[in-house]
Amino acid sequence: MNAQKAVRLAAIGDTHCTISSKGQLSPIFMQAAERADMLLLCGDLTDYGLPEEAHVLAMELAAARIPVVAVLGNHDFESGMQNEVRKILSDAGVHMLDGEACEIHGVGIAGVKGFAGGFGRGSLGPWGETAIKQFVNEGIQETLKLESCLAKLRTPQRIALLHYAPIVTTVEGEPKEIYPFLGTSRLEEPLLRYPVDVVFHGHAHRGFPEGRTVNNIPVYNVAKPLLLRTYPNMPPVRIIELPVAA
Repeated sequence: MNAQKAVRLAAIGDTHCTISSKGQLSPIFMQAAERADMLLLCGDLTDYGLPEEAHVLAMELAAARIPVVAVLGNHDFESGMQNEVRKILSDAGVHMLDGEACEIHGVGIAGVKGFAGGFGRGSLGPWGETAIKQFVNEGIQETLKLESCLAKLRTPQRIALLHYAPIVTTVEGEPKEIYPFLGTSRLEEPLLRYPVDVVFHGHAHRGFPEGRTVNNIPVYNVAKPLLLRTYPNMPPVRIIELPVAA
């Protein structure tokens, strides 16, 4: 019988690093490294998607000293320099995922940014104007990327890393009018076909910290502003222990 051990996951999203963030994020990353075996970043790594911001974040992440895995968020696309942001962080040793999978400490991690579109009966359909079809298609393409990287995982324990929410529960608390822009239940569909142990996302700063998919997978909203407000006396990272075979 295989002995069990726990891999500790530290997750945070929406760090919104700016050029004035020097020295502000490194204490958070250092505390995460003291409590966890890997650090997961759920998008909106930078504030305006500028290379200068990515360089600051790379320096701040040097304090972590544990493996770091990340996906981009919508803010990282703001300046059209997302590829440069990704390269700067990759060169700093961050495992940047965009439809890819990686394995760390025996745990498989599949990551995509995701996209908007709404939840359940409120999901926007690809009908009408070309702009609407393009919007919906973006969400479909991100969903296909998620399914593809989930299908590549061969480890017993698996994680899905997103920026946008795959379920409505973890965006509750935000104004209902903006729910369709915070995620889409299309992202939940691959998680039903290729179940994982846990899902992390960010983006919904005023959402709810946790929920579950229809097949009972725990989903954690780890947006930094939400963690600061929900757990004011703790560092703004969510620590989850994942049992793995020793």
